[in-house]
Amino acid sequence: MQFLKTLFWVILAILLVLFARGNWEAVTLELWGDLEVDVKLPVLLLAVFLLGFLPMFIIHRARLWSLNRRLEAHTRQATAVHNVPLGPGHSPAPDVALEERPEERIATDSKAWPAA
Repeated sequence: MQFLKTLFWVILAILLVLFARGNWEAVTLELWGDLEVDVKLPVLLLAVFLLGFLPMFIIHRARLWSLNRRLEAHTRQATAVHNVPLGPGHSPAPDVALEERPEERIATDSKAWPAA
């Protein structure tokens, strides 16, 4: 599986290099006033991609960090509640067996079936 992931990223990198090499031409951006900037097309595309991707990626990572902190707090609290020692004179609750339902008891009872 690791080989396939590596192969995918290598092929993607090769395609991006070929795209950049084939489109390496200057693009003139007219900013405000008389200010103009000449930028290579692949550099412009990378800048626009990062401008749209990075804010959402930062928000996503911050949300994951927040959720992980909440999960760890709940886990610590549950562990602390589970490990609270009982006071003197208290015994742990006995294990209570679940009653079987009447229909199960009848179905498993050998006397409930007619003799063959």
